[in-house]
Amino acid sequence: MRSSARRHQTSDSSPLRGRVAVVTGAAQGIGASTACALSRRGARVALLGLQERQLHQLAGQLPGPAAAWAVDVTDPAALATTAEAVRHTFGEPSVVVANAGIAIGGALHTCDPEDWRRVIEVNIVGSALTARCFLPDLLHSHGYYLQVASLTALVPTPLLSAYCASKAGVEAFAHALRAEINHRGVDVGIAYLSWAATPLIRHADQTEVFQTLRVRLPWPASVNQDPAAYATAMVRGIERRAGHIYAPSWVRLAQGGRAVMPALVMHYFRHGLEARGDAPLPATGLLGPGGAAADTNGLADPDLPHRRPGGRSWPYDTA
Repeated sequence: MRSSARRHQTSDSSPLRGRVAVVTGAAQGIGASTACALSRRGARVALLGLQERQLHQLAGQLPGPAAAWAVDVTDPAALATTAEAVRHTFGEPSVVVANAGIAIGGALHTCDPEDWRRVIEVNIVGSALTARCFLPDLLHSHGYYLQVASLTALVPTPLLSAYCASKAGVEAFAHALRAEINHRGVDVGIAYLSWAATPLIRHADQTEVFQTLRVRLPWPASVNQDPAAYATAMVRGIERRAGHIYAPSWVRLAQGGRAVMPALVMHYFRHGLEARGDAPLPATGLLGPGGAAADTNGLADPDLPHRRPGGRSWPYDTA
């Protein structure tokens, strides 16, 4: 990945050139793609996550300066230590992308309560701790915080109650944070993303829950998008310090219709779920390699997940 062609993709005119960007959940999928896009735009990238080998491998492949730290975003002490190491290595961050997230699938009464709780911890608490830990840097640099949410924050979906709750939660968190710190020169953005062709979704699609769920989704919501396309949209949004990023662009339509979405979703899925009667759908457990890494009980299987019982311009002077 260090070819001359890849190096020439770095834009000398990007406001990200020379800045320090932190990406959580960076080992694979959307996080890895976003880290690549940031690096191509000239940023020095700090990769945070739980999958240490993959993080270090990615750091060595990026076209610009990058380093990796294995850390659990739900551990405030470890996160603070990591933040200090990032500052020592690269300087103060001016971009933070809170991407770390995990998921489970299944009816609420069939999900393991510890799995359900862990999704909330990683997706909401982990995002809040990430923001809090790097907030002094963002305040000093007049930086930008991007919260990765989901289409499910706008369209609550059955069999994904923990994920929907967590993504709606981080959306509300980001809105509240924006109101707290915007007057101090820090912009906060929210990325609303649809399905992506990531290891998590590939593993999820092996499960009965997701086969039942996704067969009911209409086009284009049923299509898995390339994570690189999402990363491109997010990095363009970061450069604009955008308040909202929608990828694909049709996701914006769900924002306009969110008041009626719960009733529409209930009506749309009702027939398919009624047809199953009382037949239980086995819960998936924590999904994919990221879920396995975040599983504090060590029971999730990344290969067989069903086995587990508007903005301001960049300031010229950031001092």
